[in-house]
Amino acid sequence: MAIESKAATYSIQNRLLTGFSLLLALFLGLTGVVLDRAFRDSVEAGAAEQLQLQIYVVLGAIDEEGGEFFLLEDLREPRFAQLNSGLYSFVSSPQQGELWRSASALDLRLTDPDVLRLQVPVGESVFTTTTSEDGEELFLLSYGILWEDGVSEYNFSVLETAVPFYSEISEFRTSLWSWLGGVALLLLILQVVFLRWGLSPLHRMARDLKSIEAGESEALQGTYPKELIGVTDNLNLLIKSERKQQARYRTTLGDLAHSLKTPLAVITGVTEKLSRDKASGLPGETVRQIETVEEQLERMNQIIGYQLQRAVQANGGSALGRRVKVGTVVTRILAALDKVYAGKGIQHQENIDENAVFSGDERDLMEILGNVLDNAYKYGHSKVRVCVQVISAGREQLSLVVEDDGPGVAAEQRHFILQRGARADTLAQGQGIGLAVVTDIVASYGGLIDVNNSELGGTRIQIAFENTA
Repeated sequence: MAIESKAATYSIQNRLLTGFSLLLALFLGLTGVVLDRAFRDSVEAGAAEQLQLQIYVVLGAIDEEGGEFFLLEDLREPRFAQLNSGLYSFVSSPQQGELWRSASALDLRLTDPDVLRLQVPVGESVFTTTTSEDGEELFLLSYGILWEDGVSEYNFSVLETAVPFYSEISEFRTSLWSWLGGVALLLLILQVVFLRWGLSPLHRMARDLKSIEAGESEALQGTYPKELIGVTDNLNLLIKSERKQQARYRTTLGDLAHSLKTPLAVITGVTEKLSRDKASGLPGETVRQIETVEEQLERMNQIIGYQLQRAVQANGGSALGRRVKVGTVVTRILAALDKVYAGKGIQHQENIDENAVFSGDERDLMEILGNVLDNAYKYGHSKVRVCVQVISAGREQLSLVVEDDGPGVAAEQRHFILQRGARADTLAQGQGIGLAVVTDIVASYGGLIDVNNSELGGTRIQIAFENTA
């Protein structure tokens, strides 16, 4: 199974853009709602004002005799005389209900006739809406009056169809949201432009840091806004301090590796003399042990030479252009470990894809597999399994899996053992830097390492590298 990266990428620009867009949408949305409501109230207020004028027209043309109302003269509004014209007039009282209606309202049936029985104070108006039995929505204005006898109170009501008013509101609403949408789009574009302009120093800083990482520049240069001056100055100090520290590390590593070469040369000379004396009748077991020592001395010389080379490299670059057959390296290491741990009788299983290659330095691969396999042999009881595969999971990966049947590693210690100097078994021989070295090398190639449980009962370590095809 491929190891997936869980790194997440966050963009300040996207977060600001999202926040400002939500704020803009909220502001313009509330503005639209307020304007829409204000226009609707304005239209209804205008309708109420028009209906009030129509009530005055009716009041001036109507009279009462014997409790019955009649027209003294034709109403100046011709729609009152036109059947179903959309403008209707009523005279009513809260006690008796409807007393008179205009000719236009002869066929009008209200869903709530009691709306004409409202108790309207004298000299005041009540504006509301009602509907006819045909489903037509009507604006209604009732005006309370005290008749000439000084006793009788009546409601003079005028109703008008609300369709023209709602049509006007709908047209305004369409126009309003179209304009607000256009303004929102314009402001969004301007917002993107200004955000890119405002964040351009951060983009420039990112480019400058990449230049430093690539070795094209020594420090952050150029003029930055005053808000970033403290950051750039501290970064330059950090970069300078890191380079000094790397130089000290390279010097120390070089001195250490160089100092080990002399005693190793002496040991090598002794083993070479013993090798020349093989034919003088040494026991077979002794000969095999001498061969094992020679092989391990050769590996130690290679490691020291490799570390010396890394110490003198200015940027610690790796030979990514080279391609190494993984199966060949695994076979060599297993053969050496079988001799070193011959007393344990470890049986190893191999499942190696012959086409699997490692794009990098062979010594790096030796260092990785050597440390991981050595741990498997050291802590395994009787079985070690190695699986090398090329996995296609979106992007092609080289997968290296080493398992053993040892005691395993507790879940809470799996991250701990990858740290320099950390060891789950403090009684075993070693300094606890093997897996830390592996982790560093794997990270330098952009790979990932995972520690888990094995089906064999012990530890399962998987290492994955991308772009190995």
